[in-house]
Amino acid sequence: MKKLFAMSAAASVMLACASALAADIQPAVLYDLGGKFDKSFNEAAHSGAQRFLEDTGIEYRDFELQNDSQREQALRNFARRGMNPIVAIGFSQANAVEKVAAEYPDTQFAIVDMVVDLPNVRSIVFKEHEGSYIVGMLAAMASETGKVGFVGGMDIPLIRKFACGYKQGVLAVNADAEVFQNMTGTTGAAWNDPVKGGELAKSQFDRGADVVYHAAGATGIGVLQAAADAGKLGIGVDSNQNGLHPGSVLSSMIKRVDVAVYQAFDDAKNDNWTSGFEVLGLAEGGVDWALDENNAALVTEEMKAAVAQAKNQIISGEIVVHDYMSDQNCPF
Repeated sequence: MKKLFAMSAAASVMLACASALAADIQPAVLYDLGGKFDKSFNEAAHSGAQRFLEDTGIEYRDFELQNDSQREQALRNFARRGMNPIVAIGFSQANAVEKVAAEYPDTQFAIVDMVVDLPNVRSIVFKEHEGSYIVGMLAAMASETGKVGFVGGMDIPLIRKFACGYKQGVLAVNADAEVFQNMTGTTGAAWNDPVKGGELAKSQFDRGADVVYHAAGATGIGVLQAAADAGKLGIGVDSNQNGLHPGSVLSSMIKRVDVAVYQAFDDAKNDNWTSGFEVLGLAEGGVDWALDENNAALVTEEMKAAVAQAKNQIISGEIVVHDYMSDQNCPF
């Protein structure tokens, strides 16, 4: 009986400690325009938050922006309510994070896709150009016409970074290839316009492209739909989108926003928080290409071997993929 009582008491203490620990962290995530179920960038963030909940039992709060004016208000509301850490998804959150993080110096903030230089902010950026190079190689190897396309969302340097890396990868395989490029728009609405995305992809197919890669958030759903409708190939982005149209999505350039969110929450939970900035590329597992049962029949052993070799060469520095954010002049 004494042993049973001691075990029960110990279990109660452990539960109390776990509850106290959970009470110390109240994580939150603020999605960018397009919403947490955009099947792409925001949804990757949501997946990371959900996995943290499943692994730890710690609830999180989130908010889906409806317009740009809500950014600062949403962040301030989270901070005022004691949410910590607060993860903001997307470069457009930078001004709001900079202002609100300065107002709440004891709150931990993280931002994905932009650098905010404050002592309580973690900035997480990715080498999207490296992953885009890899899927560019796949596109060139899969193409029968020697013509491929790219549809971007909002016309900003970050998306030009995807496009430039993609084109470099295409030309590394076929120096004579044509790469068509279109951007969807110049405002945040460009992330959530699948109809226009489909129209832009169709225009590229009409010009002879048979593979189109998108970096356009929810707009890209229309790109992949257009590819499936036309009997062509699409390439997804951020999340693994191979399953949206099995057999029509050649691959997806995975950007591990889910890992960034999970790690921010977990580091805060375990008192391992660090500020500053992180850069995640192929070497760090921050970007990659997706291979699963939905696209296995589209990717030959030759294609696998070629991209495996290229990945190693990029990681070693033998291949240098142009970073448009450092030099906004794509030389390809």
